[in-house]
Amino acid sequence: MDAMDAMDAGGARVRLRQAVLVAGELEPVASALRSALNLDEPYRDPLVAEFGVANVVFALGDCFLEVISPTQPDTAAGRYLARHSGDCGYMVIFDIEDLTGARKRAGELGVRTVWQVDLPDIAGTHLHPADMQGAIVSLDRSEPYGTWRWGGPQWTGRVGTGAPGRLAGVTIAVGDPIAVAARWGEVLGLGVGGGERPVLGLDGGEVRFEAAASESAQGLVEVALELPRELPGGAQQIELGGVRLLRVGAP
Repeated sequence: MDAMDAMDAGGARVRLRQAVLVAGELEPVASALRSALNLDEPYRDPLVAEFGVANVVFALGDCFLEVISPTQPDTAAGRYLARHSGDCGYMVIFDIEDLTGARKRAGELGVRTVWQVDLPDIAGTHLHPADMQGAIVSLDRSEPYGTWRWGGPQWTGRVGTGAPGRLAGVTIAVGDPIAVAARWGEVLGLGVGGGERPVLGLDGGEVRFEAAASESAQGLVEVALELPRELPGGAQQIELGGVRLLRVGAP
């Protein structure tokens, strides 16, 4: 049973809501991202200081692109930068209706939780990257569905829209794409398609897995975007913040 079959059979929706990059210097990457994608003014969340980072969060339709950067020594973000020798993809955040089920499946598989919060309008769960592989996976549930506190006050308990476009998918590079795709699928409650090039079908998007050339090359390597305008220079894809930004068409 693939992801669409699961939804047709009454499965809960699983959406890609946010992709996160980590950068050694926040402002240059944030400025380049905003210019390349014609984004609006970002939200800067003061609460991420508890992780020793600063951030910007850009709204793209009802999806989000975030850039974080360490502000103090010995942070998870700083260690991740060091392992990857520079700016790179960092986290993938899913909006999943059956969060209780996903948390249970993760626990039964021995996947460790590194951070968890349950608020009236949103709940979040960061899973240990060593147990999931490829990226930090965050399982979140918006309430009401489609709101997004992490996008700022205008999204807290409200459904809105940002700059035209949306996230259409991400690509994760790992040593064993088939095994890692199976693990992500088990946790998210989704079937895996694509054979040797595994893919998880989401509600309106997808997660693809590819082989990494080396350990340092593993991670979130591509973000596919539905955009109404071309990327700079009319390119189909550009590299920014250590990831490929791929335009897949107009929303």
